Amino acid sequence: MADIRGCFLWFDCMTPDAKGAVEFYTAVTGWQTQVWDAAGQPYTMWTIDGRPIGGVMQLPPGAEAPPHWMGHIGTPDVDATVARAQALGAKVWVTPTDIPSVGRFAVMSDPYGAIFSAYTPSNPQPPDAPPALGDITWHELGTSDVAGALAFYGELFGWTAGTAMDMGPNGIYQIYRRGTKDLGGFYLKPAEMPGPSSWMFYIRVDDLEAAMARTRAHGGQVLIGPHEVPGGDRIAMCRDPQGASFALVWLKAA
Repeated sequence: MADIRGCFLWFDCMTPDAKGAVEFYTAVTGWQTQVWDAAGQPYTMWTIDGRPIGGVMQLPPGAEAPPHWMGHIGTPDVDATVARAQALGAKVWVTPTDIPSVGRFAVMSDPYGAIFSAYTPSNPQPPDAPPALGDITWHELGTSDVAGALAFYGELFGWTAGTAMDMGPNGIYQIYRRGTKDLGGFYLKPAEMPGPSSWMFYIRVDDLEAAMARTRAHGGQVLIGPHEVPGGDRIAMCRDPQGASFALVWLKAA
């Protein structure tokens, strides 16, 4: 179970329009869906060739949180992780909860406002498989305190500092690692960017321009890009029709 610590294991799209989100992301990313019925409460999962990677959940009317993507991060002990997170200044939104035959999870916001989940699956799968098309390959946090965020998540999940890139007026882009693998980056959220600190997840596509065109054609927006990042990958940051942000990435061949 220790092997899952610090891995992103599942991704939920939290949206006011679940049906619309399903129509949008299946058209843009090529994901399929599968309905899982637990105790009479249907839940739609995102799948890649039958392999579940996440799901879509309806935000209740009047929800405090805006539409967003939430990552579920692996831990061998959800309750201990929640206790430590609270001691470090996190706010708990969903206390540790069991899902029969699935696992145990809790939803929190970090000290700077970004929402995430700590998750212990009942049947963990081997982590760190090479990313397939449609997989989420990069996990990026826009935060008001890069050093503080690295210290917080490092304490909870064992992440460590990787390369720090000077972005000039935009400050430092701090890559973080799990063991020897880069997982994503932390950057200073610009004051003009609306909303609290938040996570952005990058979905691998085989043709960035075509995926951007599908995003626009199905009611989404391309906010930034396309542009090349160090190493030769190409990215675009987008927003779905319901208001949740996400990113597309084309990976340069190794």
